[in-house]
Amino acid sequence: MTSLNNQNLSDSQDVDSPAMSSNAMQSSPSTSNSSGEKRVQDFCICTAAFGKTYRALAQNLVADVTQHSPEIPLIIFTDKPEDFKPSDTVLVFKHDHVGVLCYHERRFAIAKALSMFNSCMYLDADVRLCAPIPHDLQWQPGITARSCANMAVHLNAMLERAKSSDAPVVKAYGVIQKMAKKVGLNLETDDLTWINEFLFVVTRDGGRELEFLDLWGKLAVFAELHGQHKGPAYAIGFAAAKVGFPIRHDVMPGVDFFDDRIEKVRILKGESDPTAKKQYFEAQKKIENRRLPVWKKAIAKLTKLQSYYYHSLRLRLQTLTSRDFDFYYR
Repeated sequence: MTSLNNQNLSDSQDVDSPAMSSNAMQSSPSTSNSSGEKRVQDFCICTAAFGKTYRALAQNLVADVTQHSPEIPLIIFTDKPEDFKPSDTVLVFKHDHVGVLCYHERRFAIAKALSMFNSCMYLDADVRLCAPIPHDLQWQPGITARSCANMAVHLNAMLERAKSSDAPVVKAYGVIQKMAKKVGLNLETDDLTWINEFLFVVTRDGGRELEFLDLWGKLAVFAELHGQHKGPAYAIGFAAAKVGFPIRHDVMPGVDFFDDRIEKVRILKGESDPTAKKQYFEAQKKIENRRLPVWKKAIAKLTKLQSYYYHSLRLRLQTLTSRDFDFYYR
């Protein structure tokens, strides 16, 4: 397994490794005990923000953390750190994504966070923090998920919602099955957990977190090589189950957040006032629905397509000479 103490990602290093390819813009926050010795704080928040839209959304998250919980360090992994203003508690790291798309890149932010802190709360870049995080929350070793479900139940529901002719869903299910088999798991009989990956906490577990992150990385690459770039929850669930990294559900009392998808469901169920978090909907919409000239939209679309094919080819070439060739291709 690759050690998280290795801070540089060499050209020869495997693409699934969570070792850091990023350079910090600030040093690790620490406090002093009565003897004057430095000690690393126990908890931080982390996120990953790639692309102009998600960097802009993450800036709102930075403002939220600074306003509501300024004492909690925030780690940001991003392709353009110059878009953020680092401080003693806002730690910005440059990261060039190693996957085809960026959905699995959060594992690098989490790995960095766990190399500095005992626990980290991962928040998607488009999530908002609406109030201070309570200081009395206790995190057990492993993963604490705000929202999760039995993997088989989740997948069956996904298939039921899809039409039998829905090729992308059928293909995705096939890849998920292959991922499970790669690590000796059975979707039907094993106790597997799917987590909603927009908000979850990861806590050290005597080094088992390193095994979890490494296997997540391998499964992420396997999924991307088979065309499944989204949905990191499957790799997370399989990796955790295989290495014995516990996953538990917790409503996280006192953690007041905004996620547009979750909030819409709450409103439909009558669990939330439609006007309560209207300002968050409007702020997100303003960023995501920027009006651009037609020529700029065309350039952005071509750039996105070019990036996809470049990273697909790069990943394919890297894995053809990887020590994990058999895992990826046989």
